[in-house]
Amino acid sequence: MLNIDGLERLDQHAPVVMLNLMRFHACSGDGDGSGWDAYLRYSAVTVPMIKARGGTLLWTGKAKSVALGPHDGNDRDFVALVYYPSIAAFLDMMKSEAYERDADPHRRNACAEHVIVATEQAYSKFSAG
Repeated sequence: MLNIDGLERLDQHAPVVMLNLMRFHACSGDGDGSGWDAYLRYSAVTVPMIKARGGTLLWTGKAKSVALGPHDGNDRDFVALVYYPSIAAFLDMMKSEAYERDADPHRRNACAEHVIVATEQAYSKFSAG
């Protein structure tokens, strides 16, 4: 569930990188392929929404193994770093009718678990542009 209260307490105009941690269903919730297949459908819809708000994908990749920390419950299938020019831009997308109608059903069909962490940059070699 989207933590609107927590996000609205953050500086709405500060840039943000959202750390996405995902675990997929073996089979898509709608029965149309795997969870990964549903995630690809989700991505096809959301990437244009992200870009329309000035955001971009910085990095995505398969999660391979927990290297440090508790192993139980921390296995993930996929990780994504997504830049937004502001928290307000992220919320605008997430609360939009188009996201709720066209994207979120694919996300729910794809993900057994999807955690998004809003981050504040302390250091980066990445260019958000």
